[in-house]
Amino acid sequence: MAKLFVACDHAAYLEKVELIKFLTKLGHEVQDLGPHSADRVDYPDFAREVCKNVQHEKGLGILLCGSGIGMSIAANRYKNIRAALCRTAKEAELSKQHNNANILCLGARINTQAELETISKAWLLSEFEKGRHAERVAKFNDLGEAL
Repeated sequence: MAKLFVACDHAAYLEKVELIKFLTKLGHEVQDLGPHSADRVDYPDFAREVCKNVQHEKGLGILLCGSGIGMSIAANRYKNIRAALCRTAKEAELSKQHNNANILCLGARINTQAELETISKAWLLSEFEKGRHAERVAKFNDLGEAL
């Protein structure tokens, strides 16, 4: 099972709480990096925390916000982070298989809770195919800021 770092903004707080319960039931080790209430927060702060943990602890991350767009933009600013905004299980599978995505970004105002769970599960069950994709993914690693 995976070690997961999960965070959100205020728009996705309730969905994050439910998703963590779901992921824990699947047997994953989940660390909730906040926020711990639905009070207004700035999502780049939480994206940074997940990215820092993914960079240093070699786990995976899941970030949620209203649309998922802000979190994906913020997360992809960092070195060795490949954050994928996914709306479907198929996108989640491909993000891992072809791009070795190490952070999944989700939109709480876009997908239902059941869809968020399905997308997350598909992503976690998928594996990087390597081969022809490995060379392309390696080019990503020279980009961005190390934390």
